[in-house]
Amino acid sequence: MIRAVIFDLDGTLVDSAPDLHAAALALLAERGADPVTLAQVRGFVGNGIAKLVQRCLDAVAKPAKGQALAKAVARFEEHYGAAPAVLTHPYDGVEAMLGALSARGLLLGVCTNKPEALTRAVLAGVALDRHLRAIVGGDTMGVMKPDPEPLRHAAHLLGVGIDEALYVGDSETDADTAAAAGMGFALYSGGYRKRPLALFEDCFVFHDFAVLARYVEARIAA
Repeated sequence: MIRAVIFDLDGTLVDSAPDLHAAALALLAERGADPVTLAQVRGFVGNGIAKLVQRCLDAVAKPAKGQALAKAVARFEEHYGAAPAVLTHPYDGVEAMLGALSARGLLLGVCTNKPEALTRAVLAGVALDRHLRAIVGGDTMGVMKPDPEPLRHAAHLLGVGIDEALYVGDSETDADTAAAAGMGFALYSGGYRKRPLALFEDCFVFHDFAVLARYVEARIAA
């Protein structure tokens, strides 16, 4: 039975790729590099900002590693942090779903690979933060998904056991994280996943957040 629902952020609650793309374009322009497309950036999301920046630089034949990559990541975060929720928006039905679950007494949280400060900025910028009681970012625990510790920590912050929580995400990273943590998983099929839907097993797949709300409400702990 479910007492808490923990969500991934990018590609699950919000379409953040446009603002990530804008930050990437600013970084690449400073370096005299060719731009990347929005579609490319969507494909680069999911493993944290450092990996996104590395993929952007690799895509335009400007690879960096070590200190050079760290400096590029820091500069990207400056661009992104200055405007983290200008083009970002919640997916249709997300706000109503969060409100409905909160009204039913569900404890709600976020577990993402985006740094915690930027996660909080995005959530505040799109006015979803009021629904959430726990936020775990990619730098909160010192490890990132698919390591299960961030997800387990989110459940701990909400005061629930692993078997009392559902993780909702949009990607293979999220599915692997839930499996490693031993937590139930629901997949939003409209996000940034790379793996074909047919390869997602033992999870609830949905495209409409009203359907997710009904699924959760039917499994609320007594």
